[in-house]
This record gives sequence, structure tokens and C-alpha cells, in this order.
Amino acid sequence: MFPFGKRTVLPNAREALPGRSQPILTAEKHFTTGHPLKPPFPQGVETALFGMGCFWGAERKFWELGEGIYLTAAGYAGGFTQNPTYEEVCSGLTGHAEAVLVAFDPAKNSYETLLKTFWENHDPTQGMRQGNDAGTQYRSVVFVGTPGQRQAAELSKAAFAKALAARGFGAITTEIVDRPDFYYAEAYHQQYLAKNPRGYCGLGGTGVACPIGLEMQ
Repeated sequence: MFPFGKRTVLPNAREALPGRSQPILTAEKHFTTGHPLKPPFPQGVETALFGMGCFWGAERKFWELGEGIYLTAAGYAGGFTQNPTYEEVCSGLTGHAEAVLVAFDPAKNSYETLLKTFWENHDPTQGMRQGNDAGTQYRSVVFVGTPGQRQAAELSKAAFAKALAARGFGAITTEIVDRPDFYYAEAYHQQYLAKNPRGYCGLGGTGVACPIGLEMQ
């Protein structure tokens, strides 16, 4: 989003910035739903976590799913630095990816639908970048919180890899890893494109549809 260092190699724990013990300030409520941004969430609401490039545009892709989405939140995950700031993440010295937390009702909007939204709205073959946004914070990653999420993520990845290959794309570079701590981003990042409808969005999909559900088998 901004011209920082564009580091494309992840740091190790020794290189990473130390961070801080207290969370940074963020918004109290979701800008579009009005729901409290932090848990506890209502009974029956589950959460998912994705990194797919600039979190401004990625977050919008999920709240636009509408019914069944309790809220979304922009933040940082997958690195070493505790309670990082945006500037620290952009330095490439935290190991974090820009991430989107999705709180959803699986009876109305399944995890597989979230995966379809994830795969189809960015290019998962680009490594440490998305379009003009280069750096480790823009890498593609699915953070899985349960065995069921991992199985669904792996199946969808395999299915989408076949679909991409048939259209001439390279190998998927997306990581599928156990869900780490999620650190909420600063208040101005939350639902940024709802507050700034003409704001920057660097996401672009491949134009390839991702099979979900039984079609993945």
C-alpha cells in the first residue's frame, strides 16, 4: 500500500522486532455491522483467518458476502513480533502477514464459501507479493484453527491448483498453517474501504473459478 522496504525473505526469530506487551489501539466496533470488533462472539459464530495481500481489499471481499458474516477485522498474523504496528509489519522484520479475521455463521455461510472467496480474489501463485504490493506481509496464507478447516483448505488448494494449471498458471505458493495469534490492526485500517470507497485496493484474481464442496473430491 505504501513504499516501504519490500523485503521478500522472512526474518527468523532472532532478527524479528521485539514488539510490545500491550495491544495497540484499534476500533471498538465494526464500521458496517456495528458489532464489537473483539470476542466473545455470539454462540454458533466461528472464525477463520486468511492472508491474501493488502488487507484493505481482502477484508471487503469477505464482508461483501453479507448474510452469515458477523464481522471482519484487519490485522497481523504469522510472525514473531508481539502486538506489532503497521509500520513494523511493513518493515518486513516482524514475519507477519496482513491478515483478515472473519467471524461467520456456518449455517448461513460455510467455511468452504470463505475458501472460494479467498482463492478467487487474489493470485495465490505470486509468492511474497500481490500485484504491485511486494513484501513478506503480502504473502498468501490460510491459517487453520481446526482439523476440519485444515482438511477443507487442503482439498480446496488441490482442486484450485488443477484449475489454475489448466489455464496455464504456475504452482500455488499459499501456505496452510496452524492458526497463530491474531493482532488487530490500528483503527484506521478497520473496514478501510467502507470508510473510503475510492481507496486503494491492489487485489486482483486470476479469473479462474475454484470448485468447492463435493466438486473438490
